[in-house]
Order: sequence, then C-alpha cells, then structure tokens
Amino acid sequence: MTDRIRSRRKFLGLLATGVISPALLPLARAADEESTAPVDEAAARIVTKADEIRFPRESFQTEIEVQNFSDGQPGDMRKFRILSRGNENTIVLTLEPISERGQALLMRGRDLWIFMPNVSQPVRLSLAQRLTGQVANGDLARANFAGDYTPVLTGAETVDGIAAQVLDLTAVDRGVTYAKVKYWVGEKDGRPLKAEFYALSGRLLKTCRYEEFRELGGRVRPTRLVMEDALKKGEVSVLSYSNMTLQDLPERMFTREYLRRLN
Repeated sequence: MTDRIRSRRKFLGLLATGVISPALLPLARAADEESTAPVDEAAARIVTKADEIRFPRESFQTEIEVQNFSDGQPGDMRKFRILSRGNENTIVLTLEPISERGQALLMRGRDLWIFMPNVSQPVRLSLAQRLTGQVANGDLARANFAGDYTPVLTGAETVDGIAAQVLDLTAVDRGVTYAKVKYWVGEKDGRPLKAEFYALSGRLLKTCRYEEFRELGGRVRPTRLVMEDALKKGEVSVLSYSNMTLQDLPERMFTREYLRRLN
C-alpha cells in the first residue's frame, strides 16, 4: 500500500468519525487529483540529463569563486569548496575571505545548517536565504532540479542562436530554493543554457546563464554561471567553477557532529 493511499484512508476515517469537517472534502479531492497528475516523462528526462551535465551523480569536490558586481564595478569576492555526496548531502566550506574561513554549511536532503567558529550550536537556515550577492544558499548547496521540481515541457525557443527546449519547473514543496523556474536546455546536446527563478507570487527574482563549457570532473560542463538580479538592475554575481574531482566521501562526513569537531 502506498503512502498516498494510507493518507487518504486515514483522512476518510477521520471524516467518518467527525474529527474532520466535511467542508474539507473538496480540498482532499484536489490534493488527490494533484498527486495523481500525469508526469511529463520527456520533461523529466531533459531535466535529469541537464542535472548530470551541471554536476556529477557521484560524490565530488569542487571549488567556486563568486565575484559580485554592482553597475559593472567589482565588489566583494568569495571562494568556497563544495563537498557533495549524491546531490543530497553537501558541505559548503568558506575559503575566502580569510575572516570567514572555518564557516561551513551542511545540507542533508533539504535541511540546512550553518556552522561558525567559536559558536557552539549550528543555526538552521533556508535554502532560499541569500549567501552572497545574487547567490542563495541553495544555489551552492543543492543543485538537484530533477528532485526538487515537477517539470513540464512548454515549447521551443532560440538562446544565443542555439535551439532550446523550454520547461516550466514547479517546486515539489516550499522547502526548495525557488517556487518556480523557467529553464532553457539545448535541444541537441541537453546542456543547460539559461534559467529564470521566480518567487511564489510569480515575481521574477533573478536570471542565470550557463557559460564557458569545458572539461571539468570527467565531462564537459558549464564552468561559469552569471546570475543577475531582476529587481535591482546592475547587480550581478559571476560563479566560476574549478578543480572538480570525483571523490569517495563517507556518509559520516555529512553530520552535525562531524562538522562540530572541525570547528
């Protein structure tokens, strides 16, 4: 018996005993219809392939330099080391600035904590909170579009002369980084080309371009991401990826206890 069926039987039992008002029955029907909505298999395959181009399925380590700009003028620069195990468990270590070295983010599933030197307890964060410039915590800690969004293939367009498939991605729950994403993926090679990130209200928050495809971590990947604020023109963050290697990272690394020992 599936979890959906169990939940539905429990709801009907509570309804029969009067614990739940019959007025909530239409909501239950709507939720049931949504859970049984057909999956766009073609869209799911496109997003999964693009995910695999962006980052390895296997455990890996990489370094990311984030350079922030305001009206074309360079601002602060930050550097991070990412340790990822299966895209579900991630550690983000701050390397620069030196004053913040030792600070770390730990993600397990969609749960995220920040660890800071000389602070005894980690602090819970959301994936959507800003890390630096136009970069949210989830932009570095979690890059799993296939697991976080329900995709629908909506059409085809051209991006910088490249034929692209256009997809609308809707968050599976409110714990993910963005409520909605519009995603352009190369029709020929499946490479991610561009994305627009939206709030729950439908307001455009930022855009992202995937650039400079080069050999990285065993295959050709985008090594430069340009993220632009849609609300404050001229506010841009450029993410540069380097030194990506596949590594066997043990499960015990991705625990609060392990990171406490590091600090």
